[in-house]
Amino acid sequence: MSAKVLNVEGLRLSRGKREILRGVDVSVGASELVALMGLSGSGKTTVLRAIAGLDPFSAGRIEVDGLALNPNATLHSELHRKVGMVFQFHCLWEHLTAAENVWLAPVHVYGTAPTDARARARELLADLGVAHRESALPRELSGGEAQRVAIARALAADPKLLLMDEPTASLDPARRGELGETMRTLTAKGRSLLVTCHDDDFVRNFATRVLVLAEGQVVEEGDPRTVLTTSKHEATRRLLDVRSAGPS
Repeated sequence: MSAKVLNVEGLRLSRGKREILRGVDVSVGASELVALMGLSGSGKTTVLRAIAGLDPFSAGRIEVDGLALNPNATLHSELHRKVGMVFQFHCLWEHLTAAENVWLAPVHVYGTAPTDARARARELLADLGVAHRESALPRELSGGEAQRVAIARALAADPKLLLMDEPTASLDPARRGELGETMRTLTAKGRSLLVTCHDDDFVRNFATRVLVLAEGQVVEEGDPRTVLTTSKHEATRRLLDVRSAGPS
């Protein structure tokens, strides 16, 4: 078994009186692409936000690349170098170019020399196939281009773990395949990915492991082709039924 880059044990998180996560366990090994699936409200995005230090959790344990996060703690500055997050709607700075979105944090947060940060930004954008859009503003980018810029921004500090929230949501089938190949390239280079996703075909084709969440708990876990073909839990079957039914 590969070494764990992420280990989450007994994660609990509440908003007001409502308990969103009720003892979630998640692990991601080196060069793994793990998918989190579940119906809306199951807690998928909340898991990512807790790991990224954006939402304080009330109990449990999160360890990222040797860094332990404590319940109810404030955001740990070292965490930024270990975890990168790509939000569902990209959240790029609208007044900055693609390249500026990538190199801004390394310069102003980590103290990287501007020349080095700009060179790193150009390299990442080139690796992700959007170097020709480095001077474009976010409103001038297609959805796929904006997503790749957001990935480059998340990788600017060279984190071991990349979190992605519903990365296939706004992509057509061809772009989903391109994204999957990009993710494979990232894992081949030693990156570990934890991704929320509602697309079972994408998960079957690209994830190394899948976890299904229901009512704030992991109810099923394993090889994607096995879990999503011969599901054992009712929550997984409901998830696949909703997916096959399509939009109402």
